Parts: sequence; structure tokens; C-alpha cells
Amino acid sequence: MIGRLQGKLIEKHPPEILLDVQGVGYELLLPMTSFYNLPEIEQDCTLFTHLVVREDAHLLFGFSHKQDRSLFRELIKTNGVGPKLALAILSAMSVSEFAYAIEHEELSKLVKIPGVGKKTAERLLVELKGKFKGVGQGDFFVKSNHLPAVERISATENVATDDAVSALIALGYKPMDAEKMVKKVAKQDLSSEQLIRAALKAAL
Repeated sequence: MIGRLQGKLIEKHPPEILLDVQGVGYELLLPMTSFYNLPEIEQDCTLFTHLVVREDAHLLFGFSHKQDRSLFRELIKTNGVGPKLALAILSAMSVSEFAYAIEHEELSKLVKIPGVGKKTAERLLVELKGKFKGVGQGDFFVKSNHLPAVERISATENVATDDAVSALIALGYKPMDAEKMVKKVAKQDLSSEQLIRAALKAAL
């Protein structure tokens, strides 16, 4: 099991990156909450990882914090929740926001995440409720309102919006919905990461 990787960030195409570790390029899928914390291209990067082995592929998922990976592992243990859906959940909510939604039984918030229907949301509440009680600042789940500034792209605004739409589709949103979400928050000089973050926040 690959648990941690440290190397140079070569490519960023939300939600996927390419990390060069001593000459070996690792493709990783990241939830957007971890993607926002990435450094600029050619900078060193350290990620906690989880390897999912399937018959047709080996998928490596990366996380900027251990608690993100821990929640990912809890989610994929839940009946009906696979790695792709877990990635969508962690992209839509931070760990602390998800914990709050579970403990306060915010079913309406959970069903807004693509792929999470009413039955799946109810299953998440049943199987995970109680696991986050008593968790506060400085404990396992840490809420951080501060995120480092993301890299601004030098290309046109259209490229940023196209990349943002593609990323949302990869996370499970329907093409038409993804376009509407990005269009709703689109502003000049925003990078694709900033557009994705604003679109996901507005969707909940």
C-alpha cells in the first residue's frame, strides 16, 4: 500500500494531477478540498494517499491532510459509496462540514452532491452518525477557513471556465448542470480552481 508521496508537481488538471517522485510520474485523483492546497507547478508537494485496486485499473487518490484520507476510507466502507462518489463528497464539503451535516442530520445538503440520492444520504447518516461527536478544534477533524491562494492561469477566461466545467463533470455533475454552475459564479481573472470552488460552494 502506498501511503504517502513526496515529489514535484508536474501537471494539474482538476481533479487529477501528475506527481514526479524521483523520476517516476504518479497520476493521482484529488478531492477539490485538497486540490485548493496544491502548490504551483514545478514546486514540491507532499500528499497522503490511498490505493484502490480494481480488476481494470489501479487508482491512486491523494489528500493534503490525513483526516481527509481517513474520511475517504470511512466513506468507501459505506454500502453504496465507491471511490468516485467519495471523491465527489470530499470535493463538495470539507471534513468538518461533512461531519456537521452528519451529526445534525442535514439530509437536504447531502442530496445536493452528485450521486448522493436520498437512500444513500440516509445510509450515510445511519452508518456514520455518532462517529464525529465531541470532535472539536485541534482534534481529528480540523476546520480551516484559510486556504492558500491558488495559482492564477495566464490563459483566457474561456479556458478557465472550460476546465472548471470539465472538472465538475469528472466529479459526477451532469454537463448541463456543470455549465450552469460555472456560469453562475464566473468572473474575470478567476482560475479554474477558484471557479470550481465557488461553484461547489454555491451548489450546497
